[in-house]
Amino acid sequence: MNIQPLDDRVLVEQVEEEEKVGSIIIPESAKEKPRMAKVIAVGTDEDLQEHVKTGDTIIYSKYSGDELKIDDKEYLIVQRGDILAIVK
Repeated sequence: MNIQPLDDRVLVEQVEEEEKVGSIIIPESAKEKPRMAKVIAVGTDEDLQEHVKTGDTIIYSKYSGDELKIDDKEYLIVQRGDILAIVK
């Protein structure tokens, strides 16, 4: 299935963050919602397409985006204003 976000939206796949800090293992109940994601598709906004590219890793706002599940994979659609940074 091919999904093309509209306007200033970006389709991302969440990146699993490290479960271990130093020698301390963080239990599932203490983990925060992931905030890093890999860009799968960029919306139709031309200015957004100049800054965010497919394959980039982004950091987004904590409780942003709309979740969806396609072919047993979980994705998130976030708006441009929810993208905080691009990881280089």
